[in-house]
Amino acid sequence: MSLRDDTDGTRGGPGTDPADSHDVIQVRGARENNLKRVSLDIPKRRLTVFTGVSGSGKSSLVFDTIAAESRRLINETYTAFIQSFLPALARPDVDGLHNLSAAIVVDQERMGVNSRSTVGTATDALEMLRIIFSRLSTPHVGGPGAFGFNSPDGMCRHCEGLGRVADIDVDQLVDRERSLNEGAITVPGYAVGSWNWQIFAESGLLDPDLRLRDYSPDQWHDLMHKPATKIRHNSLNVTYEGLLVKVRRTHLAKERESMQAHIRAFVERAVVFGPCPACGGARLNPAALAATVNGRNIAECSALQVSDLLDFVRGIDAAEVRPLTEALRGTLESMVEIGLGYLSLDRESGSLSGGEAQRVKMVRHLGSSLTDVTYVFDEPTTGLHPHDVQRMNALLLRLRDKGNTVLVVEHKPEVIAIADHVVDLGPGAGDAGGQLCYAGDVPGLRASDTLTGRCLDHRVPLRAQPRRPRGHLAIRNASLHNLKDVSVDIPLGVLTAVTGVAGSGKSSLIHGMLGHREGVVVVDQSPIRGSRRSSPATYTKLFDGVRAAFARANGVSASLFSANSEGACPRCKGVGVVYTDLMMMADVASVCEECGGRRFTPEVLSYTLRGRNISEVLGMSVTEARDFFPTGRVRASLDRLADVGLGYVGLGQPLNTLSGGERQRLKLAVHMADQPTAYVLDEPTNGLHLADVDKLLTLLDRLVDGGNTVIVIEHHQAVMAHADWLIDLGPGAGHDGGRVVFTGTPAELVETGDTLTAHHLRRYVGRARAQAEPVGAAR
Repeated sequence: MSLRDDTDGTRGGPGTDPADSHDVIQVRGARENNLKRVSLDIPKRRLTVFTGVSGSGKSSLVFDTIAAESRRLINETYTAFIQSFLPALARPDVDGLHNLSAAIVVDQERMGVNSRSTVGTATDALEMLRIIFSRLSTPHVGGPGAFGFNSPDGMCRHCEGLGRVADIDVDQLVDRERSLNEGAITVPGYAVGSWNWQIFAESGLLDPDLRLRDYSPDQWHDLMHKPATKIRHNSLNVTYEGLLVKVRRTHLAKERESMQAHIRAFVERAVVFGPCPACGGARLNPAALAATVNGRNIAECSALQVSDLLDFVRGIDAAEVRPLTEALRGTLESMVEIGLGYLSLDRESGSLSGGEAQRVKMVRHLGSSLTDVTYVFDEPTTGLHPHDVQRMNALLLRLRDKGNTVLVVEHKPEVIAIADHVVDLGPGAGDAGGQLCYAGDVPGLRASDTLTGRCLDHRVPLRAQPRRPRGHLAIRNASLHNLKDVSVDIPLGVLTAVTGVAGSGKSSLIHGMLGHREGVVVVDQSPIRGSRRSSPATYTKLFDGVRAAFARANGVSASLFSANSEGACPRCKGVGVVYTDLMMMADVASVCEECGGRRFTPEVLSYTLRGRNISEVLGMSVTEARDFFPTGRVRASLDRLADVGLGYVGLGQPLNTLSGGERQRLKLAVHMADQPTAYVLDEPTNGLHLADVDKLLTLLDRLVDGGNTVIVIEHHQAVMAHADWLIDLGPGAGHDGGRVVFTGTPAELVETGDTLTAHHLRRYVGRARAQAEPVGAAR
């Protein structure tokens, strides 16, 4: 495919008119985010991989331009009445997009925290299983709804199909050793002397000087359980209700994300969930649980790991459900093939990692009858062991071979290698990116002088002299989740990589056994709590220094420059965009008309620091801000952000726009200022270009050489090869894993290991040894 820099946005020379060929998606003059008038042709019904460093513009081109315009055009096919209920999508900033097909985005967005959504409901596997049970189970109890925990006909009435019930730990509300006058109530907002406290202490129902442990049953009932009752207090009629009753009403009925941080922390301490006593956590009513097929009820089938459920389904031989069993078998086989065989259908969707969520979404499309559509994937190999990457490749090719266009944003060379077409963006990130560096086949990429081309065959050699540990962290008899009485010593003062296929028990071993130990800091990829105003600048607290600098320069209060203060735009409240609530649909954001997205009032924007106002500073990337703040604490924070590879991220960029890998590196930058003794990192190479992986290894070395212990859960062979010590779990996933199958140096694993990790690392190191010399540009 040709590369063109179209000046008119519609034509790029002879033979490029949209009418000439419908075999390519034609992009002309794309300028979304940091894209600099990118024009190219993308072959249809082929597998195209988009490469480039983080922030180079890959997502801007694939998701924000191509997929966004496809979605917008599809919405326009609906009637005006239906469109009135749909979000008003803006046209991407592009001169021309031709020959688009319907785009299906399969991203790594978490699948929500709705406990009624499970792997089984998300893949439709559970619905197929319900129909099978409705036809074959004995005794017969009714249609598919009779086996549905989201259906009134099938759900357990006690827990309403949730499988668990919430209760409150009373000892998180009160200290029984104190009296009311001594501060026995420990709920936030109930301090001695407060209005809430007065209602209890001066109600006349309770002795404020008596320790709670000495209360009579009637007094305890009045303190905790008394229903709302009118009493007289300070000449006023007020409502008294028991503490437990009041906490349930005022705290548990609210959405947690809307709570203040200290209230949310209290609720998370006080609320405990336990299995429903009526259904034992099975979610279903007694009739549904009594019905069985081949000796199992549907709850038992849902709790099986998928690979075992597949064996169960293969054992069903009934002509009346044969089409259903074949369809269900195909879905379950796809899940095993895609590396999800260790999951169960009753696993809640919200508990899946980003990579697992993406693969679950992918399962639905593998059996689809649709063809000639565009599938868009965001790093589909995230969280996959090299063994499973090969299987993912086969599935991507399968989608292509059904006649679909497959667009994949990816960094792994194993995925790049199977591409029919590669689009490389860069050369750098942020303002230094957004240009088309290469488009063509893989051999051409290798021969190109692009950063990706130079790094494609680069391999990290085994560490010549592994560091010697200065002690060990002992884990003994670990049995969490699928761990099978695991005991292992983790060396201190070195870089340890914990490896194994997805579901082998790595996270259970490290997060479950080490995450709570003193001096151990876990840096994961989970979402960062905060408001819509939260950004890297506020999360790292470097914005405090920025506001102070503006205040000194202008002789005004630093609070003026906070998006939570009187200086914030009154219309958007300092967010820069206005969110429109569409009820059942996702909110739609539009740039605030009053401040034009600049967040602050005209008065605040009139104050400057070295010629820039506060909005312009928040619009800087970390790299730009380092030049603007050459010294001081702000510069130190910016240096840490640059060290973890976030130089391209904007200071004011909303945190909810960061990927999982970016969130993890942001957390790492914050903790680097704390100097803990041990870091636990969960797949820190996620989202990193091949060249940036070497930068990460340099950073990990710096942490270890600074006296820290670094433990990395990782699939990337470069990290494995560079580690001082390896702990490999397996041999498989789910109940086929949960054992330590190797401990030792990477060199020992390569020489003597017989695990899946050993086979792949041996192949990787063999290529590293075959290289005449390391690629200088990649280091």
